[in-house]
Amino acid sequence: MALGLMPMSEEVYRNFIAGEWVDSAAGETFFNLNPADTGDVIGRFQDSNRADAGHAIAAAREAAAGWRALSAPGRGRLLAGAARIIERDLGLIAQGLTREEGKTLAEAKAETARAVQIFDYFAGEGRRLSGETTPSEFGRTLLYTVREPLGVVALITPWNFPVAIPAWKLAPALVSGNTVVLKPASAAPLTALNIVRALEEAGLPAGVLNFITGSGAVVGAELAANAAVAGVSFTGSDTVGSGIYACVSGRGGKAQCEMGGKNPVIVLEDADLDKAVDLSINGAMWSTGQKCTATSRAIVQQDVAGEFTDRLLKRVATIKVGNGMDPGTQVGPLIDKSQLDTVIGYIDAGRQEGAKLAAGGGRITAAPLDRGFFVEPTVFVDVKADMSIAQEEIFGPVLSVIAVSGFEEAIQVANSVRFGLSASICTRDISRAMEFADRIEAGLVHINSPTVGAEVQVPFGGMKASSTGTREQGRVAVDFYTQIKTVYLEY
Repeated sequence: MALGLMPMSEEVYRNFIAGEWVDSAAGETFFNLNPADTGDVIGRFQDSNRADAGHAIAAAREAAAGWRALSAPGRGRLLAGAARIIERDLGLIAQGLTREEGKTLAEAKAETARAVQIFDYFAGEGRRLSGETTPSEFGRTLLYTVREPLGVVALITPWNFPVAIPAWKLAPALVSGNTVVLKPASAAPLTALNIVRALEEAGLPAGVLNFITGSGAVVGAELAANAAVAGVSFTGSDTVGSGIYACVSGRGGKAQCEMGGKNPVIVLEDADLDKAVDLSINGAMWSTGQKCTATSRAIVQQDVAGEFTDRLLKRVATIKVGNGMDPGTQVGPLIDKSQLDTVIGYIDAGRQEGAKLAAGGGRITAAPLDRGFFVEPTVFVDVKADMSIAQEEIFGPVLSVIAVSGFEEAIQVANSVRFGLSASICTRDISRAMEFADRIEAGLVHINSPTVGAEVQVPFGGMKASSTGTREQGRVAVDFYTQIKTVYLEY
């Protein structure tokens, strides 16, 4: 089936279960709107219930034996075929992504290209799914291990990376021999649906991948609780993720949760300040700050804090906010009204706690941006490490500048939050850079580079409240989707 990527406003999109596009059991739907212009209706999607989730799980169970029987290199060839289809339709997929999520078209194209890389990488993993042989204490005994799939796995994905995150969960799950139920976030379901269509066109057998839309409270809850689902991989808020982890692990299933971040960039007195400003804006403002790896805190040595802030504010003042489809736009809208209210609420809290608002701080209400969920790029200064804007994930284009006396206090402040996903330092001192890498409590460490970004061939994940379970991406991604069997063969 060719991709249909620019729908009419009343187009109805269906669930994909057992190789068929089907309506939900109750026939209920919900609207998906463009966050840059709420008058632009992307389409209607199925508001599925627990019965629909059960149907999808049953289809995945039915297909499990046949998919597992296909060789891992054969499964990899199907992923490679899907990569070529995504690559062929990259521009159209990116346009749909920008319409429903809001990020700029350039960012959407880069994200879609990353999905191609992910499918290509894990296509090759089909020829690398190896166990190991180990010497046995007993004579005439071959002792070895093999990897086997878990069975049925559920993937619950967020709206902020609606193509990359489904791709980096789907690819290792499928190449490892699992069958899948995919539930995307209701705020951005079309992009994930188009990835499913690419896999369908590539020849994925019926029931191997099932796609279902609906609320996390209903569909997500059933996927987490259903005993037929051997594993659940989730990306989203730490509150929801903690609940999913408790539910799945409590019934003996396997759970993997990627959650929040409160990511710092440390700027020392010997830093290249122009570079420090560049990577701070890259991390804090691009993608409207709606990344779990976004830079939320600039922890700056007092000696250079004034100059750094001056340069930062000059750059922030030049940022162009607008519809992601418009050339020149650098920052798009927030995803919806709820997220807009959350971000404005944190900005109000920062003022009330005594931080100084140095840039931005309000919703943009001038036409035509009044039709969307736009907020000004915002910078706070005179921020204390214990303020809510310095402790809690905001998920918007808001950066807090915190002045510190030196390296030791910078490390202490950076580690003073409950999250530990990503962190960066700007310095020319290799000794302090390496000490930072040793002492920072983060799963992703950047030296003179932004907190955002992770290549497909290396592990992705955090510490503390940012992650549970094994890492995603890279070769270790298959660890979550497989189980090890040890075999003793006496001859």
